[in-house]
Amino acid sequence: MIGITSWGAYVPRLRLQRKSVTSANAWFAPGLARAKGERAIANWDEDALTMAVEAARACLPTPDPLTGRAHMDALYFASTTMPFSDRLNGGVAARALGLRDAVSAVDVTGSQRAGTSALLSALDGVAAGRARTALAVASDKRKARVASSQELSYGDAAGALELGADKVHARFIASHTLSIDFIDHFRGAGEEFDYGWEERWIRDEGYSKIVPTAIKALLEKTGVNASDIAHVVIPTAFAKLDATIAKQCGLNPERLVEDFSDRIGDAGTAQPLLMLIAALERAKPGEKILVAQFGNGCDVLLFETTPSLAEAQRGTLMAALSRRKEETNYMKYLAFNDLIELEKGMRAEIDKKTALTVQHRKSDMLTSLVGGKCARCGTAQFPRTRICVNPNCKAVDSQEPYSFAEREGTVLSWSADFLTYSMSPPNHYGMITFAEGGRFMADITDVDEGQVDSGARVRMAFRIKDFDPKRGFIRYFWKAVPL
Repeated sequence: MIGITSWGAYVPRLRLQRKSVTSANAWFAPGLARAKGERAIANWDEDALTMAVEAARACLPTPDPLTGRAHMDALYFASTTMPFSDRLNGGVAARALGLRDAVSAVDVTGSQRAGTSALLSALDGVAAGRARTALAVASDKRKARVASSQELSYGDAAGALELGADKVHARFIASHTLSIDFIDHFRGAGEEFDYGWEERWIRDEGYSKIVPTAIKALLEKTGVNASDIAHVVIPTAFAKLDATIAKQCGLNPERLVEDFSDRIGDAGTAQPLLMLIAALERAKPGEKILVAQFGNGCDVLLFETTPSLAEAQRGTLMAALSRRKEETNYMKYLAFNDLIELEKGMRAEIDKKTALTVQHRKSDMLTSLVGGKCARCGTAQFPRTRICVNPNCKAVDSQEPYSFAEREGTVLSWSADFLTYSMSPPNHYGMITFAEGGRFMADITDVDEGQVDSGARVRMAFRIKDFDPKRGFIRYFWKAVPL
């Protein structure tokens, strides 16, 4: 028996109020005026990769600071908005998560069902014995044209599922896939925005024909009655279309899982994983969950929860949803997504070239936030050095790798600097100390002016440190986030 052994979700803290978008664009697009609710927007230092790391951290157990997450054999990262076109994004995520070098990392992209395709690939890997434990994570941060319907409907988020054969909370029964080149939208190479076709065509010829065909084929293949499905996941771009599709297939529309469109928005490749997590968090043992994702065809998966579901850690999605701050500044959203060109001033005019040799040699420190711990006296320190910093020890070459990524820290001293250039001024930074030992200067993110002080508890988060526009390189590091 293989299936889902754990799950995790991440939703950015900022929630853009849709009325802020409609009121700003009412002069040009009055038809948007009826939009309600809010959508999740990533901070300026977040992208699909950083959100994927956060969702995976919520999914995986807290690692041993010395051995890391050695149990993970494979990582499948799904997104249509990966930061690098020719660099293994999943490899960066694996390094940030502290996975071992021998892990198999794969990028899955190319359609809106990349999330379910990654999930199927992870399940296949476990079933074939190529991996004891695999991670499927999907994340998207899609850009949309100003005053478009996509600007209101898209949302930034990530979801992660751990797959294995030990303590399975939802066993995998079967799947069915249709690969059909039905173009509801596309984004050409080098383009920033999606180009969508006429909505009625997409609804009537796309969703309404392809998704029911795939669902019915899976039910026929497994011999499962539609009435036996307790939770139905059908992400759609149209209101109430999921209920129509459910009726076509004999499924009970009352068992449809919420799509969180009013609180997150359409999270792209992460949407089916987030909705599956929502189903898992409210399901009871012995219930069947059906997931259908449309996109250049359709993936349909069927799961059944097991008695061990009662022992599963729940509430990760609700916790991600509850960690929120209303954002009404539409201009901030535009700036964070490079939809307007700001005057950044002379302080921003520096060459941000990254030395790739240093990036490689210090990748454990820069990407995994690994310092050292003295094997003789037990003092932890960052960065790792040849000589122990403990004045009563000073042992030489006694440092063992020690990760600070999951350690809780405390703000010793801090500053809110308006002179240093920042995408979200003022630039907060300070000295972060750790109870086990170790301290270093770090940026403080996801914080408002006046809401940080000495003694504040923080956690570390993998974020964008700098962007080199001349070469198109993104440099990542760890920042402090107030608890």
